[in-house]
Amino acid sequence: MSSQPSTGMATPVTYPPPEQASTGNTMVPYTFPQAKLKLRQTQPGRTPLVLVACGSFSPITFLHLRMFEMASDFVRFNTSFEVCGGYLSPVSDAYKKAGLAPGHHRVEMCSRAVEQSSWLMVDPFETVNCDENGEPAYVPTARVLRHFDHEINTVLGGIEGTDGVRRKAKIALLAGADLVMSMGEPGLWSPVDLGVILGEYGAFIIERSGTDIDEALATLRQYENNIWVISQVIQNDISSTKVRLFLKKDLSVRYLIPDPVVEYIEEHGLFHDEQSSKKKNNDSSSTGGKDKEKEKPTVADGTNTPSSSAEQVETTQ
Repeated sequence: MSSQPSTGMATPVTYPPPEQASTGNTMVPYTFPQAKLKLRQTQPGRTPLVLVACGSFSPITFLHLRMFEMASDFVRFNTSFEVCGGYLSPVSDAYKKAGLAPGHHRVEMCSRAVEQSSWLMVDPFETVNCDENGEPAYVPTARVLRHFDHEINTVLGGIEGTDGVRRKAKIALLAGADLVMSMGEPGLWSPVDLGVILGEYGAFIIERSGTDIDEALATLRQYENNIWVISQVIQNDISSTKVRLFLKKDLSVRYLIPDPVVEYIEEHGLFHDEQSSKKKNNDSSSTGGKDKEKEKPTVADGTNTPSSSAEQVETTQ
């Protein structure tokens, strides 16, 4: 998922500071996941860092997981941060992207994928958010980062250093190169959102083959000290789109996605039939099967509407 870009019709959104952030309306009771969050640093003199990847994860692939490991290695050898946690944040059902499985399925697939990880977690925050009518509500990336900032630095009080002093953790977006390239296109993104995402929080970007990221970064020079580009030593172009295509053609996807995810897809018959998937997306929900069919949100105030071109990029694909 990416943040709401400017379309010329949307009113710029002013996001509240982290201490005023809240979970808003949720379809089910929500608890912020923190079981694997390192609440005490082990490396003196470093700033605690939490990485957040937003996306469809329909389904999650090994590349999504490798992005975190690549970022962790990069941080360890090239920065003064200490990674204290990593989160997958699946996008809301309000996104309405083709091939998007219902949110509760995507959350469960992500949970199974990271079950053996010592530091990766899944936050269902986006998938359980709803509007005043109880319908899924789109959550812009800027608000997602604000949410993590609030939960970790306000509610939990930050991360304790090796000296016993609690410090504010840096929250940063983890994304693919396509995202930052879309951010570099004039007029596509809201300056408010860019200011929040890249100015206040920052981003770690995984470079992909065939992308000219330098050109995009040239237009984002004001944020250059808050953007870190990570090269892929071993190129990996696995995508959820390709996995869904394999499944639709009844081809094997083993070793493209984690085995527990393969088993979950088979158990629930996901992605094999596009029309069936759409029906499940409308008829199923994590609240027990309420009818979730609704019109796509309109570009009214820029606070809960999926974007067009930039949104198709997502932060992870």
